[in-house]
Amino acid sequence: MPVALISDLHSNQESLTKVLADIESQGIKDIYCLGDLIGYGPDPRFVVEKAMNWKLSLMGNHDEAVLKEAYGFNPVAKAAVTWTRDQLRPGFLSGKAKKEQWAFLQNLKLTHQEDGALFVHGSPRDPTMEYVLRSDCIDLTGGVPEKIKDIFSRFERVCFAGHTHDPGVITEDSQFIHPKDCNYEFTFEPGKKYFINIGSVGQPRDGDTRACYAIYHGDKVTWRRPEYEYRVTMEKIFNTPQLDPRAGERLAHGR
Repeated sequence: MPVALISDLHSNQESLTKVLADIESQGIKDIYCLGDLIGYGPDPRFVVEKAMNWKLSLMGNHDEAVLKEAYGFNPVAKAAVTWTRDQLRPGFLSGKAKKEQWAFLQNLKLTHQEDGALFVHGSPRDPTMEYVLRSDCIDLTGGVPEKIKDIFSRFERVCFAGHTHDPGVITEDSQFIHPKDCNYEFTFEPGKKYFINIGSVGQPRDGDTRACYAIYHGDKVTWRRPEYEYRVTMEKIFNTPQLDPRAGERLAHGR
């Protein structure tokens, strides 16, 4: 059965609502989230509550930072982590729902494997923090960069990730293929390995304002781009003084 793969939701209620409706319209029951439920956006409790019903949710770097500390985060991201922690961390008098959401975050897995597929937030080498970028595919000598070789040596058949917010396929010979270049569908060749970035639901960064998620069919992956009211999310961010307005402004540019 196909599985919906979502990542980098970033507390964006409007985009997640549209994505969940689109998943349901495809008749898909199972949802795997590859991390970053929270951070940047204005609705962390809504997103975490939804995630508690999915088949799988992994730990992202923003989830980890809210639980621990925001080491190495830029000021926009760090401000959101601090505010999000205040929204989610229960106190002695907090209700059952808030305590359950916090416990859910604490128990998120780092990785998941099944049928030759590895699911992570960042990379096989560092599940929460390492970025695998399209620029990593470039080698001045024309060969395959050592980073790409090492990453490919760490999974069996296909690795799915998020983290960069930039959807696409990286091949064993270090080619990057954007979804629009393959008509939003990529079929796996037998015997070959692929690193697949599924894109971002809550904060796309490939120049497209639409939410992005993927469907894994076993022998292929397809991407879907539902439109959502990003201006509503922007206004929520602008009306939350603790969140940096730049986290909202970028939604209008998909960057």
